[in-house]
Amino acid sequence: MNPTSIFSRLRNRAKSEATRRKSYSDLRVMSRIVREHAPASVQQPIIFFDASTRLNGLSLNAGFAILSAWSLDLQGVPVIHFVCSAGLKPCLLGTSRKDAHAAPPCAVCLRQSEATFSNSQVSHFNYQPNSDLDENLAALDLPRLMKFEYQGVPLGELVLPSVRWILRRHHLLDDQYTRDLFKNYLRSAWSLAGQFEKLLEERQPQAVVVFNGMQYPEATARWLARRRGIRVVSHEVGMQPLSAYFTDGDATAYDLDIPKDFQLDPAQNEKLDAYLTARFKGDFHMAGVEFWPEVSQLSPAFIQFAKAFKQVVPVFTNVIFDTSQPHANVIFEDMFTWLDDILAVAKHHPETLFVIRAHPDEARAGKASEESVAEWAQKRQVELEPNLRFIPPQVFINSYDLIRMAKFVLIYNSTIGMEASILSAGVLSAGKARYTASDVVWFPPDKSAYFAQLDALLQADHVDVPEHFKANARRFLYWQLYRSSLSFEEFLEPDGIWAGYVKLKEFDWQSLLPDHSETMTAVSDGLLRNGDFMLKEERE
Repeated sequence: MNPTSIFSRLRNRAKSEATRRKSYSDLRVMSRIVREHAPASVQQPIIFFDASTRLNGLSLNAGFAILSAWSLDLQGVPVIHFVCSAGLKPCLLGTSRKDAHAAPPCAVCLRQSEATFSNSQVSHFNYQPNSDLDENLAALDLPRLMKFEYQGVPLGELVLPSVRWILRRHHLLDDQYTRDLFKNYLRSAWSLAGQFEKLLEERQPQAVVVFNGMQYPEATARWLARRRGIRVVSHEVGMQPLSAYFTDGDATAYDLDIPKDFQLDPAQNEKLDAYLTARFKGDFHMAGVEFWPEVSQLSPAFIQFAKAFKQVVPVFTNVIFDTSQPHANVIFEDMFTWLDDILAVAKHHPETLFVIRAHPDEARAGKASEESVAEWAQKRQVELEPNLRFIPPQVFINSYDLIRMAKFVLIYNSTIGMEASILSAGVLSAGKARYTASDVVWFPPDKSAYFAQLDALLQADHVDVPEHFKANARRFLYWQLYRSSLSFEEFLEPDGIWAGYVKLKEFDWQSLLPDHSETMTAVSDGLLRNGDFMLKEERE
């Protein structure tokens, strides 16, 4: 091995460890300061639970949670952190995709938890085996595991999104690994359920705050709290850098209740146009991930090829295991069922060029789909169809150029549908998206209506797009960017080690109070006064 390479690796490792130690120290210091300045209170506590956000290091969502909790503490609102103490066998991020029984890296996670919650009120949960549950699970195949209930709790339903997420597929294989992993998640979910139920009974919280709400630890806690009538708030990364989205609903659905009288003024339109100019060039980051490392224009050869057809219809897909997908599947069973039907339609319309565009995140290093649109295209021999072109996720062509040359656009529930409406394109959505309720695209009520509208669009000489689609899309995007995305950039910055992981900035503890922070005002009003978690005025 090259000595220079060895030295570089050792230097990077030492730098990473030094950054981690500094981060631990900063967390302990701020946690101590918060404890010293937090007033006493007798009101009901708020429970925070975010076991699925990280292992070693402070992820964005873990940062959002601890900062919000500190702000509440400083306002005299007791906060209890429900913290894993080797209580999941395995946790989501500690799952080995080769060995379902491999132990998760508890040591590094516990070290991070100790630093993060060093001066906070904590309720630890450990792993508690249950022989009766084991007997019930022993002979179950995958279909029965997916529908499994135990003592009135729909564990199979609560665990399923996590199994799909970690295995990077929607259609699970009924093999030994998948069954073993499913059973281990079920056991872990039941183990934490008993301890969380006890915490709810003893402390009678006014609210529970969870990360995401779909991953199995938090999904279980959310279900138990809601069964008791306790308010549950979930959070996810927002659309702006270092921003969060909090909601009483499902954070992964990202539903927004935009006032009907909200209209963009000239300054707001200018602000949105500046964002869109960068976005349409591919300059977009979310959760610390750069989705488009480069963007290339459509080739002259492709443009010439497309001219041989009467019309062009781009088809934009999603990542099948994403936690938004359970919300999307209301017309079709799943995205691949939809794609199969679109393939059949394409074969009956040789005059139309269908361009199927795989989502770039489908091939992200370390998170690549095991059930991909690329695999689907290969199995269905899409390349043999003269009026079909497949663009794989590794090819960073400008999707907006495709939209500009399109007669109309087909999507499942991708964000690009909203952007296509902004570009004045007609958009037919097959899945429920975060914006479909805002009258931004065509979203038929059922499969029959969907294909009737698709056929009408294909047959039409000209597609008449309702003018309000574009206006509503701009309203929705603006609200999503500048009202629902709560910025934590005053408190957090990238840690320089892992994408999506952060460290604390230097700030005074008073900055965490609502009087000094628009973000903490929105979080506090949302949690304590049933607010909507929206910024009252957009950030300049």
